[in-house]
Amino acid sequence: MHKNDIISQLQRDILPLQGFKQPTGTPVRIGLGAVEDAFPNGCFPTGAIHEFIGTQPEHAAVSVGFMAGLLANLMKTGGVCVWVSTSRALFPPGLKTFGANPEHVIFIDLQKEKDLLWAMEEALKCEGLAAVVGEIQDMGFAASRRLQLAVEQSRVTGFLLRFGHRKPTANACVARWRITSLPSVQEDGLPGVGFPRWNVELLKIRNGKPGSWQVQWSAGCFQVIKEEKETIWLNASSQYGSAI
Repeated sequence: MHKNDIISQLQRDILPLQGFKQPTGTPVRIGLGAVEDAFPNGCFPTGAIHEFIGTQPEHAAVSVGFMAGLLANLMKTGGVCVWVSTSRALFPPGLKTFGANPEHVIFIDLQKEKDLLWAMEEALKCEGLAAVVGEIQDMGFAASRRLQLAVEQSRVTGFLLRFGHRKPTANACVARWRITSLPSVQEDGLPGVGFPRWNVELLKIRNGKPGSWQVQWSAGCFQVIKEEKETIWLNASSQYGSAI
């Protein structure tokens, strides 16, 4: 057997041990198109903890917008999300801009981060939830490992929003993202500002391929921008994307 074939087989054998289930039939897409090719098995890792990092307050705002589009897909069958924070600045009706229903989100506001971690871990154990979001600055490896073990049992997807001036430390999260804003582009003949755009960096993905993409939100779906005048439209309301 060729060396590359041996490595590929080992990777396929290791994935189930790390919580990545091999998809049966056609993989279900979450609406990120070419970005999903970077994930193991070509699928957005559900039942895993995703970490979003940044150093500036505006990074938190743009990350929440991008994440709201992901939540819309995870909640599209009527699932409920739990959002835990100590200083929530989110304007819930703004979630509708990205297809997520704020009435399907349970907000829990706490005073201490240790209580936040406890509440998030307990929520992640609830199999009936679509996702759990936690806003936190400091988190050790042991705490992140407890969160990851919880989702491996429940298959609930967790999102950690971590924004501060400290350098990110090693943890057990499956993926680490950094989302920054890009200038919008006005549509021909239309007044006002253009659609939201992000520079999406997948800094770490276990058994995947990190990368960077430019993504736009328009017509209720993500668009991966290939060139200045060429985009791939991704229908967030369906399982598949189509190229235009």
